[in-house]
Amino acid sequence: MALAFASVGVASAKDADAPPASAVDQLPPGQEVSSTVTDLAGWVVAAKDNLGYPFAVIDKAAAQILVFGGDGRLRGAAPGLFGSAVGDHSAPGVAGLALREIPGRDRTTPAGRFVGGFGPSIDAGRVLWVDYDSAVSIHPTATGVPAERRVERLASPSPDDNRVTHGCINVSPEFYEQVVRPTFERGGVFYILPDKASIEETFPDFARK
Repeated sequence: MALAFASVGVASAKDADAPPASAVDQLPPGQEVSSTVTDLAGWVVAAKDNLGYPFAVIDKAAAQILVFGGDGRLRGAAPGLFGSAVGDHSAPGVAGLALREIPGRDRTTPAGRFVGGFGPSIDAGRVLWVDYDSAVSIHPTATGVPAERRVERLASPSPDDNRVTHGCINVSPEFYEQVVRPTFERGGVFYILPDKASIEETFPDFARK
C-alpha cells in the first residue's frame, strides 16, 4: 500500500476501455468462482453500473480477482493477496500512516464499489488506486520481505493463506502486466465483496435487482 499520493487520474467513460485482450486464467485448477461473483458481474453489465468503464469483481474470501472490459467480456481471472485483517472498512487516518505503523487489526481491504485509476504516489511511483481515500491499490506481488512468502502464498491452491498485505491487493507480475495495467489504463470500477458485512449492505442496488 502506498503511503502518500496526489490526485487520481480517471478519464471519461467514452475512452475508458483498453484495447481488447485474450482472457487470461491464472486461477488454480479446479477452483470455482462463486455464483455471487458471476451474478454481480452480470448485474453490473445489465444495469450499466460500470458506466462503460472496465471493472473488476474481487472476492476476498476466495482470494480471486476477475477483470472485465467495459463491454463486460472477461479479460482475466487470477488469485490475489489481501489485507491480513478480516474486515470491510478502513480505519480513520490509516492512509496517512507508514506501513510499519498500521496496527494489525487495521490491515483490512475495504469492501464496496470504488471508482479508481492510475495516479502518482510519493513512495511507489505510478500506481493503480482502487480506493483513493484509504490508499488501497492493486500492484504486483512484492518480494521485499521474504518472511511474508507472498509469491508462495499467491501460488498456493488454497485461499486460506492469501491474507498477508497491509490492505492493498497483490497479483502476480504477469497478470498485472497482461491484464490489470492495460485494462485499467484509463480508469475503472472495482467491486470488492465483503468479509463480514452482508451483500445487501455492501451493494444495495445489486441486492434489490
